[in-house]
Parts: sequence; C-alpha cells; structure tokens
Amino acid sequence: MGNEFVLPLTSVVVLVLLVALLLAAFVLRRYMMTRVVGTFDCSLRGTDPQDTGSWMAGVARYQSDRLDWFRVFTVSMRPARSLARSRLEIIERRVPQGPEARAVIPGCVVVRCEYDGTGLELAMTDPAYNALAAWLESAPPGQQQPIA
Repeated sequence: MGNEFVLPLTSVVVLVLLVALLLAAFVLRRYMMTRVVGTFDCSLRGTDPQDTGSWMAGVARYQSDRLDWFRVFTVSMRPARSLARSRLEIIERRVPQGPEARAVIPGCVVVRCEYDGTGLELAMTDPAYNALAAWLESAPPGQQQPIA
C-alpha cells in the first residue's frame, strides 16, 4: 500500500471537491436569486417547430420593463431569456396534460404566450400566473397587452 494508491486517491478527492463546489455554486446562486422580490419558479419551452419542445426548469424575475428568465442548472447570473413587457402576450392558460404534467412544477398551470410572433409556454403556479397577468395589465398606457 504505497505510492500506487496516492494518485488515484488524490484524483477521487479532487473530483469530489469539484462536484461539491459546483453544487454549492448552484445552491448559492439560487439563494441569491430567490431573495429578490418578484422572483418565482417558472419552467419554459418554445412551441416553434425548430424547438425541441422540452421543458427547461428555471426562475423568472420581474424588472420594470421585462421578465428575465434564468435556467436553474447553470452558474451564470445572466438571464437565458429576457422578454420585453411590451412584446409579451398571454394567449391562453391551461392545466398540464399527459407527460408534461410530470415535466413541470407540481400543481402549476401552463401559460401559452406569444413573444414577437414566436410561441412559447411558461409553467408556473396559479398565484404566479395571476401576478404575471396583473404585471402585464399594469403596463404604462399604450403598452397593455391582452390577457386571455
């Protein structure tokens, strides 16, 4: 039991430490993001034919003129999508159906939207949907969007 085990053992320890640091970065990022007022859990998927159609877990945050959406499984503090308030329109709201009910947040609603002529769907809790609809309706005059 000599030097032949030192390198493999060191490699395993380094790998475990890297995984622990990455996990800590995810947890710290999520904690920092959810401390901000106007942040809620929100999954997203595109509905265009070129999109894969799979749900991506995320967190959304209101800004005065846009809705920023962040992926859960990344360490980046930049939003993956920014949706301008004036170009976001809610088309309909529905209950998740079939396999998608297992792919989204339990007890959520699916909100079909249009953004600059492109379809997208957001999955969020019912209170989060009510807040989104109110946020869109409360836009400055001339920027209100129809709410389904």
